[in-house]
Amino acid sequence: RTLLETVFQYGAIAALVVFQPELRSALARLGRSKMVRIFQRLEVGRVAEEVLEAVIRLSGLGHGAIIAIQQDIGLDEYAETGSFVDARVSADILTTIFTPHSPLHDGAVLISGNQIHSAGAILPLTQSQVDHSLGTRHRAAIGLSEETDAIVIIVSEETAQIAVAIEGHLEQDLSADRLREVLLGRLPTLDTALQPVELQA
Repeated sequence: RTLLETVFQYGAIAALVVFQPELRSALARLGRSKMVRIFQRLEVGRVAEEVLEAVIRLSGLGHGAIIAIQQDIGLDEYAETGSFVDARVSADILTTIFTPHSPLHDGAVLISGNQIHSAGAILPLTQSQVDHSLGTRHRAAIGLSEETDAIVIIVSEETAQIAVAIEGHLEQDLSADRLREVLLGRLPTLDTALQPVELQA
C-alpha cells in the first residue's frame, strides 16, 4: 500500500467523522424531500378520485355542477366572487355544494391543490362562437379555460352529461374512464400547489 493510498483512506474516515452531523442532516433532507414528493403524488391521485366520484354522483342525480381545478395560473380573482370554503377536497362536500337549492349550487367550485378554495364563484362567459345549445355553465367553463390553464369540469343539469373545458376547448359526453384519464394526465402539475406537508423526523 502506498503512502498516498493510506493518506486518502484515513483522510476520508476523518472527513466522515468531522462532517457526520452535516451528512446526516443532508441525508435526512433528501429522505424528507422524497417522502414529500411521494405524498404529493398520492394526494394528486386522491384529489382526482374524489372529484371523479363527486361528478359521477352528480351526473347520476341529474344535478348541474361546474368545478374548476387550478393549475399554474391562480384563480384568486374568481374565488373572491364566491364564498371561501377552505376544506379538503372530498366527494361528499362537492356533492353537498351542488345540491339544488343550496346557497352555493349555482356558482362554480374552485379547487387549489388539495383544497376546495371557493364555492358559488362567478366565472367569465366565453366571447367565442359556440354551439347555441350550450348553457351558461358550459360557456363559463370555456371562458375560464380561455383565460387560465384551469381544468374545468361541467355536469349538465339538462342531460346529466359530463364535459371538460381545457385551453378553450370543450370535450363533451365524457365517460368516467375518460374523465379519469384527463384528470390524471393533467393533475401532476399541481404538485407545487399542494399544501405544505409536515412530516415527523
